[in-house]
Amino acid sequence: MVSSTVNSRSLTEEPQSLQSLDADLADCREALRCGSRSFFAASFLLPPAFRESASALYAFCREADDAIDGNPDPAAGLASLRHRLDVIYGRGKPARAADRALAAVVEAHGLPRALLDALLEGFAWDADGRSYEDLSGVFDYAARVAGAVGVMMAVLMGVRDPQVLARACDLGVAMQLSNIARDVGEDARFGRLYLPRQWLREAGIDPESFLAAPEPSAAIADIVRRLLAQADHLYRRAESGIARLPVGCRPGIYAARLLYAEIGAEVARRGFDGVSARAVVSPMRKMKLLMRVQGTLMLSTEHLQAPVLPETRFLIEAAAAAPLTASTAKSLSGGAIRRAGRRLVWMLELFEELDRRERLRALSASSGDESLA
Repeated sequence: MVSSTVNSRSLTEEPQSLQSLDADLADCREALRCGSRSFFAASFLLPPAFRESASALYAFCREADDAIDGNPDPAAGLASLRHRLDVIYGRGKPARAADRALAAVVEAHGLPRALLDALLEGFAWDADGRSYEDLSGVFDYAARVAGAVGVMMAVLMGVRDPQVLARACDLGVAMQLSNIARDVGEDARFGRLYLPRQWLREAGIDPESFLAAPEPSAAIADIVRRLLAQADHLYRRAESGIARLPVGCRPGIYAARLLYAEIGAEVARRGFDGVSARAVVSPMRKMKLLMRVQGTLMLSTEHLQAPVLPETRFLIEAAAAAPLTASTAKSLSGGAIRRAGRRLVWMLELFEELDRRERLRALSASSGDESLA
């Protein structure tokens, strides 16, 4: 892979703004903690510098989603977000903590705006209530709201190899398919349908009737099963890309892959019922999954050259053309795996404690004894 190298400061190398940037990053980490427990947990396996960048990126993405989703005037929300990106990429003075942190990320890592624009487009599709006729349409949507995030994470890690970027897209799309399978009923009750309408009609289900009264059925369960089979295929392909990431970044991304795939596994254990209730992965199960993270050095690259999802090609082209900055060009030391191992032990202890508390709360609820909680 041949890339140009651009001199750039890291996120914490500008003395006059160090204190304010630390505060902005703290706000971003809090947004990450509240917004996605799985991603927050997995982020602790990332090297600190990448974790800060990922938190800044995620905080902006969360704010972008909130600015459009449920907004009575989504067009105005979208226009505001595009203006915020104009300021960030125009090297202006952002007013929000997430924007200031993202501006530092853009400068440090050469993050292409086209990837963030793709994300906003996906959010706009949500606001418009768009539905998807076939699996390709679902992939189009997932590429924007999740594949774009996967590619942006790869860019922050210095990845510019199109094959590795393609696998990052696979991972993001697979994660979104897991979410869609989990949330079929919840989405339908909000008037949203992400399952391919063609699949519904082939199963004898009228999409509008299902939206009006979402109920579990053997036919819907089979559609969810088909969707999760697609996700599992993409998760397997994504592992080849994880194997080519910087060594210190592999445990965190592999943890995210395991935790999100487990959402689909939990749906499967419930008979592929994504309608009746929202599947939740228990802290104990997460803890068991994270015990597998140390095996990242053994991941195969057999699917590295798998075909690119056509729906994600535009993301790969944008990311591959981004300059490789000095911040992301630095290779991680061999001690990164050992440090990840120590962070893994801490995380396992955390999940064990969370599982203990969850069992105590369940016991309290069944016994009516509030003192146990």
